[in-house]
Amino acid sequence: MGITLALVLVAILAGRLAPGDPFAPVAPPLEPPSARHVMGTDDLGRDMWSGVVHGARTSLVVAAAVSLLALLLGVAVGLVAGWRGSLVDDLLMRATEFVQIVPRFFLAVVAIALAGPGLDRLILLLGLTSWPLIARVVRAEVSSLRTRDFIEAARALGVSAPRILRREILPAVLPAAIVVASVNAGAAILLEAGLSFLGLGDPHAMSLGYLANNGQRFLRVAWWMVLFPGAAIALAVLGFNLLGDALNDALNPARDG
Repeated sequence: MGITLALVLVAILAGRLAPGDPFAPVAPPLEPPSARHVMGTDDLGRDMWSGVVHGARTSLVVAAAVSLLALLLGVAVGLVAGWRGSLVDDLLMRATEFVQIVPRFFLAVVAIALAGPGLDRLILLLGLTSWPLIARVVRAEVSSLRTRDFIEAARALGVSAPRILRREILPAVLPAAIVVASVNAGAAILLEAGLSFLGLGDPHAMSLGYLANNGQRFLRVAWWMVLFPGAAIALAVLGFNLLGDALNDALNPARDG
């Protein structure tokens, strides 16, 4: 949580921590880290600290938006599939499997090549392809819960299916879905960084992948151009993955068994 919260704070306070345009030259090119520029400058004289801070904000926006969209879609599909069962369950699970086997990275490359780069299009594409695992987890939980005594008692009292799903089932399955969503956030950061590394990111938004790609040409003479963006990507992904593991341990009642 410390790593993830630090990333969130950096993203929220990016305008204060690194005021100004991260694309604007502010010093001589390839200046090593110093008291004036703690992460040095790149080949165009842009401040690397400003680039990493604003790039971290871009990564967090992508991670949060993709995770939220995938969570909404995955929970909706999992609830319906697990509750209805039978033919509806089979159809939704086959659709889930189809989306799950689609190579997201190459699909994103093709979509960006056709529609052009843009953060909104990237978020939409990743969100629409990141929900299958959440749906499968939720569906398994709902299939187990719908035969429990408290659900049968609610049915016997005449409680409607939507009310049962909203009041009884959803609170029980949401923790597991949130765990998967937190892991999806780390994957979204990696995908966005990979696409930006290939030059397919949003040209108007600073990105950690863009910084890493720009620095690879100067690795021997300006190591800081690759080190700091790469470390930021690694810490962001590590933070979300560790957060997912911690949430799983905290929310899993059988962990001590």
